[in-house]
Amino acid sequence: MKTNLRLLSAFFVMLFLSVNASGDKSSETDTEINPFCNGGNERNMIVVLSDMHLGADLDYAECKNNLPALEKLLKQIQAAPNVKELVIAGDLVDEWFVPATTDTYQGKDQADFVQRIAAANKGVFNVLNSIIQEGNILVTYVPGNHDVAITATNIESVLPGVSQARDEVLGLGTYSPADYPKIAIEHGHRYNFFCAPDPISNQDIAPGTILPPGYFFTRIAALYVIQNRPLPGDTLPVVTQNISGGESQDLLFRYWKKWALTMHLFPLKNRFNEQIITTNVNGFTGTFSVNDVVPYQSPTGGLINVNLYNGIQDNWEARQTLNNVPIHITTAEAIDSVISSTETDRQAIVQYFMNPASDKRIVVFGHTHEPKMVTSENLDHQKCIYANSGTWIDHNPDKTTMNFVVITPQSFDVSSQTLVKLYNFENEVVTKMAESSLRY
Repeated sequence: MKTNLRLLSAFFVMLFLSVNASGDKSSETDTEINPFCNGGNERNMIVVLSDMHLGADLDYAECKNNLPALEKLLKQIQAAPNVKELVIAGDLVDEWFVPATTDTYQGKDQADFVQRIAAANKGVFNVLNSIIQEGNILVTYVPGNHDVAITATNIESVLPGVSQARDEVLGLGTYSPADYPKIAIEHGHRYNFFCAPDPISNQDIAPGTILPPGYFFTRIAALYVIQNRPLPGDTLPVVTQNISGGESQDLLFRYWKKWALTMHLFPLKNRFNEQIITTNVNGFTGTFSVNDVVPYQSPTGGLINVNLYNGIQDNWEARQTLNNVPIHITTAEAIDSVISSTETDRQAIVQYFMNPASDKRIVVFGHTHEPKMVTSENLDHQKCIYANSGTWIDHNPDKTTMNFVVITPQSFDVSSQTLVKLYNFENEVVTKMAESSLRY
């Protein structure tokens, strides 16, 4: 869920008042900018890209027109003598943005699906594999939510020799480059109620599944797009708060409100009782309706229930523990902020810079599709930098696309700084969007 709508708590309003949301320098465009040059001979630069969303079918994939530019940038990275690492911070391949009525695997399996993605995006995969095989640049893949269920084996099958930064649980990972333990790179979906892996819900009908509700949202949104943004073919029944139902019912009402907003923003031609969501992925074998994923109520003002993800409002604490979330987010806050990109950015600060158990000073997320740089302080009043690496999808409303982050680590010289720069490559012209620096 990647749009922006959220009011920050009073505490974090105070925090962000001291934040420079665009980094230390303003945007700069220069056709002569070489983002992959450190001015010397050392190979030490770390490039972070995320959210390419490469699909198996270019008729509906979110990244099609931008593929030539992505291939060109990857070739520039490959040729750069100063680049040491390329980190792909999630959503490289897309198993979610598939129209609801489409059989994702076409009767086959995930291994075949990933091979189809590599074939549809052959130019990009050819360059990535060339970089890996040359061995000059370490390529590391970190999982995101749209590739949350893609196995390490299937990633290896299309990128042989790639390094993979994964947690012990499928669908998550955090990467700190060798010799730079104060840098953390992850996708950012770990902290989102709709997008974090859910190994608890739906086990009765889909044993072993980790797909969260955002998967079903994205299937619906993709169908909305290929239906050319239609007028609604149905209306959701109104659900009202169950005053006497306690905290669990209140949380499920909050969850219903997010689904009601979803169906308002992404209407379908179909009736909501039509079995249109074809799964056959990650443990699911059935075909489901919109009514299966949206909470319902009977009678008015009475018990609220839901078919898929039944009990999800009560297991968020357990999900966070399983997903290695250091500082837990309340369920109400997690549901209310589920469509907030700002909340994802805030969690970078909460989980790393405001966490006394963390020593990270530079954090890079993807996930939100909103490229930005934010400077703040940790609990020891040391400067910290958060950057979001944006996206490469063709259409990113009201925001840029073709984004990437470059980190140039400090040297032993006490006057040197670790530089973090955020760039854009739209129209195949490098634009520096923001930069900041610190020494640790």
